[in-house]
Amino acid sequence: MAPNKTLAAQLYGEFKDFFPENRVEYFISYYDYYQPEAYVPSSDTYIAKDANINEHIEQMRLSATKALIEAKDTIVVASVSAIYGLGAPESYLKMVLNLSRGEVVSQRDILRQLAKMQYSRNDLDFNRANFRVRGNSIDIFPAEAEKEAIRIELDEDKVGSISFFDPLTGALIKEVPRVSIFPKTHYVTSKNVIDKAINNIKKELKTRLVELKSQNKLLEVQRLEERTNYDLEMMSELGYCNGVENYSRYLSGRKAGQPPPCLFDYIPENAILFVDESHVSVPQIGGMFKGDRSRKETLVDYGFRLLVH
Repeated sequence: MAPNKTLAAQLYGEFKDFFPENRVEYFISYYDYYQPEAYVPSSDTYIAKDANINEHIEQMRLSATKALIEAKDTIVVASVSAIYGLGAPESYLKMVLNLSRGEVVSQRDILRQLAKMQYSRNDLDFNRANFRVRGNSIDIFPAEAEKEAIRIELDEDKVGSISFFDPLTGALIKEVPRVSIFPKTHYVTSKNVIDKAINNIKKELKTRLVELKSQNKLLEVQRLEERTNYDLEMMSELGYCNGVENYSRYLSGRKAGQPPPCLFDYIPENAILFVDESHVSVPQIGGMFKGDRSRKETLVDYGFRLLVH
């Protein structure tokens, strides 16, 4: 773990040369630009979250967690942003689509699961985290992949063949007996978990609104009720909402005060962590935590967020 992106990129390049036979992965913040949600009480200024996500870095992050799950010889070079929340690995793994040659499964079931994993159908522009359908063939461009796509050939309601191919040329790379397709994002959750989370969030909202009313904070009551109910409606209909990570405590089943899942929850217990430039990294992590907590406490106090976040 390095203190910044520049040093992490340098270490990543060096480790790729030092360990050519290992899976060397890269995990840093995927934002080219990031303005967190904030509120400044002194000037009554609300700043909405604004961000620009680098798709290539997002792909590399997904590749890193997949490698940690699949391979023991994995080396991940990360920046200190690895301490920030990710989706729970348990929920993430439950959404993985596993297919084997000869398995009995319908095309409709495969497409339904891909949609739950937040993949989009696009029969014309085939890009990362998309899939397309041509007759009995389903082409899938995995979210964590860069140069390989997957083709599933169905024989009626049975998997006839599974192969990797070049998404640009269509050239066959290899055939495999089985494949695991991972979700588009770390923040994916099953319908049952979402429904349970929504019920718990509604209870928390009710309790919090009573607290705010007792303090005569009527503006905050209206603000919190509108924002939270909108998020809950989006989660109920789509399975996610903007800022769904803010509700991660209920989505991951954590108790109050427990830290949110992060990259370290994907790392095996027998892994070794090296902190580069620790005299810089460790104080930096402490500062990141305190700054993030102060910002969120202000949002909670003024009704922009629930206390559960």
